Amino acid sequence: MNRARILAVAGKEWREILRDRLFFTMAFGVPLLIMLVLGYGLSLDVENIPFAVVDHDRSELSRDYIHRFSDSRYFHLLGYAENEGGLSRLLAASRIRLALVIPDRFQERLLADRPVEVQALVDGMFPYRAQTLKGYLDAIGAEWNRELLVAFLGRTRGVTPERAAELAAPVRLQTRYLFNQALKSDWSMASGLMMLVLMVSPPFLTALGVVREKESGSIYNIYASTVSRGEFILGKLIPYVGVSCFNILVLWWIATAVFHAPFKGDPFFYYLASVVYVICTAGIGLLVSILVRTQVAAVLLTMVITFIPAMLYSGLLVPVESMSAEARFQARLFPPYWYLQIAWGAFLKGLGWRSLWLPVALLAGYAALLWTLGLALFHKRPTR
Repeated sequence: MNRARILAVAGKEWREILRDRLFFTMAFGVPLLIMLVLGYGLSLDVENIPFAVVDHDRSELSRDYIHRFSDSRYFHLLGYAENEGGLSRLLAASRIRLALVIPDRFQERLLADRPVEVQALVDGMFPYRAQTLKGYLDAIGAEWNRELLVAFLGRTRGVTPERAAELAAPVRLQTRYLFNQALKSDWSMASGLMMLVLMVSPPFLTALGVVREKESGSIYNIYASTVSRGEFILGKLIPYVGVSCFNILVLWWIATAVFHAPFKGDPFFYYLASVVYVICTAGIGLLVSILVRTQVAAVLLTMVITFIPAMLYSGLLVPVESMSAEARFQARLFPPYWYLQIAWGAFLKGLGWRSLWLPVALLAGYAALLWTLGLALFHKRPTR
């Protein structure tokens, strides 16, 4: 290959990027926009759940029970309703996600050491949020029951509160969260979204960059020139790979500075692994550019073959381990699955070469395969 011809093609492509304002915006602005929009919009934290109450008892203990919810950061009390019909209307209008119905004689039954039932109506339209909400309800109810049991043991057995607490909970489970101690979904989503953006943006730019040559007819100049197909492909894709390598730094800064995701790993390793991932995904765009003739078709095909695997089969939204055996096999066929292991490992676990060499090697293999196919399928003559 002739280095001068490669640089000439790359220089010409870079001037095209700078001259075309729309393409320049897509190259540098769209990845930033995707990161910010999805970063703020895909939070999986379930907090400030609006709820309302029907309190038929209106006693001191019923108010104390309600305060267990309203004083928590997970719930937000909107007010009280007169009857269950009012709660149903609020739930149907999506003004609340939870309704509590406290029966009459609530305090009387508890003081008499008799069980009482409280009804909780949960909006189940979004199963994940409903299941998380049920976990909150179970935790608050368990803590309330434990306190009541401690008080009961203290009254009936005459033991100290400490001893009563030991009798009420003879087995204590001490839970410690690792890697994301605050359980903030923003930390995982911010680092995970780098996988999504770098899966979509490089092939998008690469495919459009080559296909617009076909649409404008300027690719015939390449067909008639002495530039080889390898020189053309390298010169054409070097600027887009370079833009994406710069975007890696911008996206990393957004994840750490804007979304405050902690980065515990080796920056050099993570950047190098990200460059390998970008080269891999740019190869996808190269294959798309060979298969289609129009920019509209390039956009549609690129979005389908990049966005869907990145969202559904990477583990970003749905754990791969929870999928069927067939889906787990498919997930491991896509590069986003392996890069997400690198992103989360470097950001949250502080892992490096020793633990993540296999995903990097697999991404490098993907890149070699895609670029080899692209070089083999690209011909320096018009095809019908």
